[in-house]
Amino acid sequence: MKVGTVTGSVWATKKSPVLTGQSLLRVQMENRELVAADLVGAGVQDRVIVAFGSAAKAACDGLPIDAAIIGILDETEEYPHVR
Repeated sequence: MKVGTVTGSVWATKKSPVLTGQSLLRVQMENRELVAADLVGAGVQDRVIVAFGSAAKAACDGLPIDAAIIGILDETEEYPHVR
């Protein structure tokens, strides 16, 4: 899992029928942007937790998804002595 920020939505007029109704969002993570299935109702500028690979697919009931937003962060805390 990684933390990212939602930057916008994605619309696809043609896609696999199994993705009908699935919300897709653009997420900025480090130096890259990706598209993730939204499972929690995230919005633009929300900081989110993104799962990848088999964990994302399992969270989406087996849909062909490689990245899924599984949580919206309220806050994070970094411990200065832990790296």
